[in-house]
Amino acid sequence: MHRLPRPMGGMPLLPAIALRCKQVSTRTKCILGGSRSFISTFTPNRPTYTPSSCLITTTTTRSPVSPISSSFSRHALTKYNSPPLSRMSSLSTPPAGLSPNDPSTNVETPHTHTWVDRYCSPAIKPYMRLIRIDRPIGTWLLLWPGLWSIAMAAPAGLLPDMKLIALFAVGSVIMRGAGCTINDMADMEYDKRVERTRSRPLASGMLTRRQATAFLALQLSAGLGVLLSLNVPSIMLGASSLLLVVTYPFMKRITWYPQAFLGLTFNWGALLGWLAVTGSLDTHMLAVTGPMYAAGIAWTLVYDTIYAHMDKKDDLFLGVKSTAIKFGEHNRMILAGLGMTTISLMCLSGFNAGQTAPFYVSMAAAATHLAWQVNTVQFGNGADCLNKFVSNKWFGAIIFSGIVLGTLWKSQEEKR
Repeated sequence: MHRLPRPMGGMPLLPAIALRCKQVSTRTKCILGGSRSFISTFTPNRPTYTPSSCLITTTTTRSPVSPISSSFSRHALTKYNSPPLSRMSSLSTPPAGLSPNDPSTNVETPHTHTWVDRYCSPAIKPYMRLIRIDRPIGTWLLLWPGLWSIAMAAPAGLLPDMKLIALFAVGSVIMRGAGCTINDMADMEYDKRVERTRSRPLASGMLTRRQATAFLALQLSAGLGVLLSLNVPSIMLGASSLLLVVTYPFMKRITWYPQAFLGLTFNWGALLGWLAVTGSLDTHMLAVTGPMYAAGIAWTLVYDTIYAHMDKKDDLFLGVKSTAIKFGEHNRMILAGLGMTTISLMCLSGFNAGQTAPFYVSMAAAATHLAWQVNTVQFGNGADCLNKFVSNKWFGAIIFSGIVLGTLWKSQEEKR
């Protein structure tokens, strides 16, 4: 092995590279410059990065590596090497400190086994994973505003229309799946570049774009079937939401507030539910559903900004916009303001609907839940962000139960 000249201070100019290779002749060439380059070794068959400043060519022939050089080589590789190439993006190099695969922010493994993997046949498994059927939180978040509106429109002293609740539940499953399909078709190239999402059916190649398009057509047809079960004004209003569903996935490329656009999309049920019950578009409907719709948008900004913190480094790396990035160091303060806006507007909606004491008790409980989320969320902890995000299904349930109980209570007040 060639000896390296030693500069002042007695340290070698660059650590020697020793190869553990018996019976094989190996040549290792390291081209070192101002940027990272990589070492190709045939025996380990593993590319690695190393910082560099000169050219070294080392040849060994059928000779064992000495214990001293072997130990020194391990020290050199440990001290100077960066993570393996397999952990870096295959398409570009991230800025310093913004690795797309930082485990502190990405809490989802590329794919975790769920009931879909255990019970679904290989033929339908990719489609079930495409619509996230095993991760129902998105369906809950889409469903709750519609159920709030249906319950708010129920006559005094009566439970909400169970048939409409069932139709909205089925519609939410279908349209949430359609939204996931559209989103993955739009983000396929982005998903390939991120460790957490590259195993999705389209990004991984399990499904082709043509198959996804055909499946999307089937989903939209099923959604139309549910919509046609409603009254004519509801059909017209529901059909108009399709524009939001299709355009939302592209907002993250255009605006820093894609979460607000998601709020417009996910809370459309707040308008649709009341209309499905009453069939009339009037000022009273707008006085109730208008504040409810706005409250839902503010609520979406809270939970989806928390969720966006899980992918904040990926978004910076890929040039994708989000409120988690835009709000910067003011995230907690802004989310607190949005939480208060959510509660205030929901109370206004209930007041205009003539709600009673149980509703306002539930609003106090919902406010406590939102305060807990905003005050305790750890933005740098992906697992905690995910837990807070998923907990919003209970926020929706609290409000729904308050509306139902408040509507039942109306009959008692009328008797008095």
